[in-house]
Amino acid sequence: MTIAVSASIATDHLMRFPGKFSDVLLADQLQHVSLSFLVDDLVIRRGGVAGNIAYAMGLLRRDPLLVGSVGADFGEYRNWLEGNGVDCSGVRISQTAHTARFVCTTDETMAQIASFYPGAMSEARDISIADLAENHTLDLVLVGANDPDAMVRHTRQCRELGIAFAADPSQQLARLDGEQALDLIDGAAYLFTNEYEWGLLLQKTGLTPEEISRRVGIRVTTLGAKGVVIVDPDGVEVNVEVVPELSKVDPTGVGDAFRAGFLTGHTAGLSLERAAQLGSLIAVLVLETVGTQEWTLDRERALERIGAAYGRAAATDIAAVLN
Repeated sequence: MTIAVSASIATDHLMRFPGKFSDVLLADQLQHVSLSFLVDDLVIRRGGVAGNIAYAMGLLRRDPLLVGSVGADFGEYRNWLEGNGVDCSGVRISQTAHTARFVCTTDETMAQIASFYPGAMSEARDISIADLAENHTLDLVLVGANDPDAMVRHTRQCRELGIAFAADPSQQLARLDGEQALDLIDGAAYLFTNEYEWGLLLQKTGLTPEEISRRVGIRVTTLGAKGVVIVDPDGVEVNVEVVPELSKVDPTGVGDAFRAGFLTGHTAGLSLERAAQLGSLIAVLVLETVGTQEWTLDRERALERIGAAYGRAAATDIAAVLN
């Protein structure tokens, strides 16, 4: 079963501010804000939603197909991904633009201020899921944050071709109206949001949770430190707590990691609960690491942590996926 991951591919420029943004952002002066934060360090890492998810699936031996648009500067990044089990044959190389850039500053409370330069990502709209389907058996396409036109095109092509898709509009929800947002989720086998995005989706579409649930298969809402809630097609809720962290280093990419672990587990036959537990384990590994693709997977240690968090039965069930 091939999972294609259609979303942004970028490099991350990560900085750390040794204070709190809330101490210097004045509520009554935001219309005049002009600030420069003196940061402690700068780390440049590989990233982007698609890159992060595909990397994690590659480590989980899921052989994902990466779908996105990059610049001619992608060569080293491609070698890295292919060396970690990612099929990059679905990547388009721009002739004019650089690979997208994510520039993010994190304060001591894990709050973040970021900017995103799309660059070559804007050409992802020229990639055809129909063309990819001629050379790959696409059993599931995750449509994540990307060039908005690409997201719409890939979602519609999945519906037209009868290919199951996971809707993960995430950061792009802010720029979509209700009709556009509904177009991206209607008919999805999975709908991923975090808690804030879920509220935003309800507001923009004007629909109730029950009405949205009737339009999608499995609804997955991550709740940060409170874990995740999953609603199946029958309306049954499954709640899973996080794996306790050893340290909080950088939250960038934690949501991407959860999605990779969850989809890997569920498409491999794990229950929703077990899949979410695997997703939570992968998420905490990213939280404990600087950079979204700098973590590694130690199978025995991973199963130990799953067992400690969820019990021996969970570790036994998930062990079958971590082969």
